[in-house]
Amino acid sequence: MSPSAFSIVFLFFLLTMLAVRFWLGVRHIRHVRAHRETVPAQFAASISLEAHRKAADYTIAKTRLGLAERFVEGAALLGFTLLGGLQLLHDWLFGLAGGGMALQLGLLAVCACISGAVEMPFGYYRQFVLEQAFGFNRMTPKLFWIDLFKGAMLGAVIGLPLAWVLLVLMGKAGVLWWLYAWLCWVAFQLGMLVLYPTVIAPLFNKFTPLSDDALRSRIEDLMQRTGFASKGLFVMDGSKRSAHGNAYFSGFGAAKRIVFFDTLIERLAPPEIEAVLAHELGHFRLRHIIKRMALMFLLSLLFFALLGYLKAQPWFYAGLGVNPHNASTDAMALLLFVLVMPVFTFFGSPLASISSRRHEYEADAFAAEHTKAQDLVTALVKMYEDNASTLTPDPLYSAFYDSHPPASLRVDKLLSA
Repeated sequence: MSPSAFSIVFLFFLLTMLAVRFWLGVRHIRHVRAHRETVPAQFAASISLEAHRKAADYTIAKTRLGLAERFVEGAALLGFTLLGGLQLLHDWLFGLAGGGMALQLGLLAVCACISGAVEMPFGYYRQFVLEQAFGFNRMTPKLFWIDLFKGAMLGAVIGLPLAWVLLVLMGKAGVLWWLYAWLCWVAFQLGMLVLYPTVIAPLFNKFTPLSDDALRSRIEDLMQRTGFASKGLFVMDGSKRSAHGNAYFSGFGAAKRIVFFDTLIERLAPPEIEAVLAHELGHFRLRHIIKRMALMFLLSLLFFALLGYLKAQPWFYAGLGVNPHNASTDAMALLLFVLVMPVFTFFGSPLASISSRRHEYEADAFAAEHTKAQDLVTALVKMYEDNASTLTPDPLYSAFYDSHPPASLRVDKLLSA
């Protein structure tokens, strides 16, 4: 392929992706606004019109902000690639550091900092304007900047050594470097599953053992019935950042933990908490997590193999505004691949949503088998209301983006089981 032909293909996919995102977002906004004044009949007895309007307004505001963020990200991507931004950064860093690994790691680090700077205003606005306006924000500006600093330091401590390993393999491991790099990536991901709940997550939140003996007994009985072993039951202080609530389990092997947001504990009754947890345990017992991991590893193997091919193609670099004879070709190949692959894989999003929705229905059925379906229904309704999740999403938008089925479909399926 010629560099000019690849530039045209990339620009076509990028503009098409942005156009489709804009079209879907506008559809979603119009659909939610059109149903703002009427609570769906199946929720009329449990969701007030005021709460329904709030959810509609919140959804519209989030969608608008998302559209603006996607537009800026698209412009930044064009700036990095076809407009020559990466090449300018490379030349500037080469003048400062010369060649070698310092240049390559520097290029990755500077690009990460620029991307973070582009995203940061949206994160700040989302937290202190949008979330604040709808009563969800409980974070202080000080905590926001502390989290940002911790995240950056964590990214440097973890990301730079990983990048160094990948770059060494790319430069010295021969034609099968991509296979060795993939094996390192898999090992890294599995290691993070063990380290995240016990090392990383506590850097941002406080986790305390569940102190409610009656609730603990109920949950332990559920775990015994479903054959789930856990390292412990913990309550996370999610309320110091947000009023949103959730429950999840994390970790791998002996490091598995069940975690409840304190906001969820405060809002739901014990049978409802049990039903929500049964849904999460359903993902484990039905091997959804293992299936997702296996698929992720398979896809990452294909992507590493593709990167192995593209790394040696001059048109890949030149078509994206980069000199293929750069002193940091390996880092540039890695950067370009990470930047542009989401453009070409965007239209596979509905396939991921379909698979995820099927798993959600299966987990709901598992919860209904081991707890009362009505308890899960009432818990879901409370969570939709508390999180201001719209009950009337645009069907096409939801099918494209949402990993969970719409509330009406989930409730209907639970009650008909």
